[in-house]
Amino acid sequence: MPSLLFTNGTVVLEDRLLTQGQVAVIGDRITAVWPWQRPIPPGAVEVIDLQGKYLVPGFVVLHVHGGGGADFMDGAEEAFQTVSRAHLRHGTTSLLPTTTVARHDQHLAFLEQCRRFAASGGREPPDSTGGARILGAHFYGPYFNYEARGCHPGGPIRIPEPAEYERYLDYADCIATATIAPELLGAQQFVEACRSRGICCNAGHSFATFDEMETAISWGVRHVDHLFCAMSDRARLRQTQAYPMRGGVLEATLFFEELTTEVIADGKHLQRELLLLAYKLKGPERLALVTDCNRALDMPDGEHIFGPLHGGEPIIRRDGVGIMPDGSALASRLGPASWPGSSARTPNADRAAPRSWSAASWSCHDGGGPGTPPEMPLRCHP
Repeated sequence: MPSLLFTNGTVVLEDRLLTQGQVAVIGDRITAVWPWQRPIPPGAVEVIDLQGKYLVPGFVVLHVHGGGGADFMDGAEEAFQTVSRAHLRHGTTSLLPTTTVARHDQHLAFLEQCRRFAASGGREPPDSTGGARILGAHFYGPYFNYEARGCHPGGPIRIPEPAEYERYLDYADCIATATIAPELLGAQQFVEACRSRGICCNAGHSFATFDEMETAISWGVRHVDHLFCAMSDRARLRQTQAYPMRGGVLEATLFFEELTTEVIADGKHLQRELLLLAYKLKGPERLALVTDCNRALDMPDGEHIFGPLHGGEPIIRRDGVGIMPDGSALASRLGPASWPGSSARTPNADRAAPRSWSAASWSCHDGGGPGTPPEMPLRCHP
């Protein structure tokens, strides 16, 4: 197998930055990481001089809808290949295809493709996308709070019914994560059904109260989608109860150590101070960066569709982000996430942590470190 040695660069590790580091790779495996002062090992090695640049493992994206003009919810082989190749060009080596609110048959078509391509889908080996590796599905919608739907289509939003979601759970072998608004009727039964099959559960697109979130944790919910976005907080809940003021999903996410979360760090969704607040309160071990990217990635400005081509929601790509035509909601990031590393309040050694190691910590898959593929480690959060 071909051997590579990356040298003369800053290597991003799990807990620190290794300046003047070296990384040896054989085939698709990292075999060693060491300081630059050590001599180059003998043998047929291609040396790549990083010239002082950063060397970062391939990114694992937990929440991504599309790219390159396609959406995973198109439910076709070509769509999965197009999206995966688009994200590989931007440094993502593994991802969880993420659904949108859509019809029942469209979710089944999506899951059928996931089973075909996912590393956990039972095929040995799974079909290749020719791009980023698919680890499993993020089943995200249609079980949202209608008022918190954001850019998702409103028509197909519904409450979880066992007769429907048991059909989805027939694909549990390739579903890594499932999202629900905990305040919905039937949410507890849905979460318990998912957890019994080893599927991690998230809260998202929810106007739940703090108490409802605490209850959801007791069911097995352990993650909250895109912090600050499409969720309740004290101010919103006060619109329905003037006093006493209540906490919502936002406050519960920041308070409970059991909950991990994620931010869309694109400079469009959230101001710098919100990113720093999330980092300060959750820390690098409980915070991930996600793109929440849609089909407009690498496409020209103009009109596009969020979700499936048939029944999706019209959006407009402008200024590097997707927005609703009326400007009422953002429709996800259109490129790689970034982090406000210029802040003196964010330690140098931790600046990459939310994007790198933590960004892939909560999917049901193991790996990472020497002897593994050069990408972020994945493990199922308890």
